[in-house]
Amino acid sequence: MHANEILIQKFYTNFQQLDAEGMKACYHDEIAFSDPAFPDLKGKEAGAMWSMLISALKNDPAGWKLEFSNVQADDKRGSCRWEAHYTFSLTGRKVHNIIDATFEFNDGKIITHTDTFDFYRWSRMAFGFTGVLLGWTPFFRKKVQGTTRKRLAGFLKRNG
Repeated sequence: MHANEILIQKFYTNFQQLDAEGMKACYHDEIAFSDPAFPDLKGKEAGAMWSMLISALKNDPAGWKLEFSNVQADDKRGSCRWEAHYTFSLTGRKVHNIIDATFEFNDGKIITHTDTFDFYRWSRMAFGFTGVLLGWTPFFRKKVQGTTRKRLAGFLKRNG
């Protein structure tokens, strides 16, 4: 097994165990992270996002489950699929999100991490009827991204 496959497995094993510090240890200092809800995070922002999300998950650990599969990597790039089952903290609704992750590596760490998922599918689960009506629109996506950015900024302010 390639060392970068082991690194990806370590990242998601730490995530399964709600260990944000373990996840952040897999990231390069110059990490660039992006997904449909948290686009274009750099450096400490990416690690803080995981800390914030895990903090919310620890409030309802019984509803939390993560599975990952199809881990592949070489010296430069890697990928996997992961599935998260959780209760969305803003609405209390159950979510089962299916995410495809891609990675780039530098100095034995993850330097680029991009998650892709069906935002409309996710928004229908997370927001119910509102997600059904608006989840497909660029307006709603921007609204969610603005909300997540504000929550992350507040988290960073409180937790350094």
